[in-house]
Amino acid sequence: MTDILEAAIVPALDDASPLARLFAMVSELDTYTDAEQREDAEIAAAHHVYNQYGATIGQVLDGEDWTGRIAVKDNRLEASAVAWLEGGLWLHHTLDISEADGARDVLTLIAPCACGSGYIDFQLENEEDLLEILTDLRRTGGRVPHQNDDDCASIPAQK
Repeated sequence: MTDILEAAIVPALDDASPLARLFAMVSELDTYTDAEQREDAEIAAAHHVYNQYGATIGQVLDGEDWTGRIAVKDNRLEASAVAWLEGGLWLHHTLDISEADGARDVLTLIAPCACGSGYIDFQLENEEDLLEILTDLRRTGGRVPHQNDDDCASIPAQK
């Protein structure tokens, strides 16, 4: 009877062979550092904002205004970048990657709740969305209003 747990015989690969070259590429991917993830996330955010929000955010933020965050594999979160807008407002950029759709830029505006207990996020589809949300937030000084404290749907602020 053959022992199925027996180690497989692995032939030596010629360094120039296609398989050896593919293995080398995979090895290079394993060395993708946290710093490289952050930098790539910052570049992706700046690029998206410059191209899709050129008349608004692209006019007030530069590439160095973004701070990259590394991917969190256990939670299945891709690398992302955030930009501080003052007054408690943030922008968050990430790529939504799926087999069906490929990669899609996701830009979210995060604003503090009027009650002070947390934040509300607005996923932006385009500049018109952004302008509409900013028009509403301008009236309240950048806070998301609600009728009463029972009405609050914010994400709790960390203490």
